[in-house]
Amino acid sequence: SLTDSPVILKILQNWVPRVSHYFDKDHYLYAGHQIVIQESIEHLGAVVWPGALALSQYLESNQEQFNLKDKRVLEIGAGTGLVSIVACILGAYVTATDLPEVLDNLSYNISKNTQNMNMHKPEVRKLVWGEDLTEDFPVSTYHYDFVLATDVVYHHTVLDPLLATMVYFCKPGTVLLWANKFRFSTDYEFLEKFCNIFNTTILAEFPESNVKLIKATVREN
Repeated sequence: SLTDSPVILKILQNWVPRVSHYFDKDHYLYAGHQIVIQESIEHLGAVVWPGALALSQYLESNQEQFNLKDKRVLEIGAGTGLVSIVACILGAYVTATDLPEVLDNLSYNISKNTQNMNMHKPEVRKLVWGEDLTEDFPVSTYHYDFVLATDVVYHHTVLDPLLATMVYFCKPGTVLLWANKFRFSTDYEFLEKFCNIFNTTILAEFPESNVKLIKATVREN
């Protein structure tokens, strides 16, 4: 079940003026840094969705509550990389993951926006939800302080592997932060399953965009 009353927030349009107009580049301002994101219309994963804006904004504004400095952070379904870039700027050791076909654009955005900064060098890796987890991310080696996910739940057929992936990476001591635009009944069905597995709190709601930001931790026996 969900506990606590969420904060009601608006997604702030943290755009900065563009020097020139490209249909495929968006400029954002988070944590004092201009971030330029190249989008691709060919893949759903290569577009900035509202959940990414909501989580980026929340991480920037709540650094005392969620201090990412020197923490190990995994983003699943990283898409364009905006959230991973913000986590890097906030001082985290970031591993950004997504499907193979999205990795070129993801790598480009992350390297472009972090290359000249004094921060931990981020890593970009392939992660197909529910597949080869123990081989590619063995528990003995990989433990994350934070797992981040934005707009990973929508009309697709891999909701069960997604939930299994969240369970796999969310160990005792891990905080999972998941921001999602809720559109369909299947989104709420996933949320119900999610709440049955994890200790969950809705941290914030963004009613204008139907985004909820949820914190989850593993239930310890």
